[in-house]
Amino acid sequence: MIRQSRPFFDERQIPDDLCPIATRPNPMLPGDWRNLRPVVDRAKCVKCAVCWLYCPVQCVVEKPAWFDIDLAACKGCGICAHECPHHAIRMVEEGG
Repeated sequence: MIRQSRPFFDERQIPDDLCPIATRPNPMLPGDWRNLRPVVDRAKCVKCAVCWLYCPVQCVVEKPAWFDIDLAACKGCGICAHECPHHAIRMVEEGG
């Protein structure tokens, strides 16, 4: 492994008045601002894993007989519902 002779940048040169989002992690999760949420119909889910393959944020969770959604991580894009060949996932309005 090649070692660098000096660091990429000098941390002492970073100003103290940077935008807070650049210096502190934001506690907000994608599920906090979602409009639509996916609902899995367990009777229709055959566990083909197509939703799991297409989910861009990897919020599809494997259960013993079906796949479910981690709503804290889900941003509500609807790709899982669109790609499900068995129509086992539908998008419903958040809070409704």
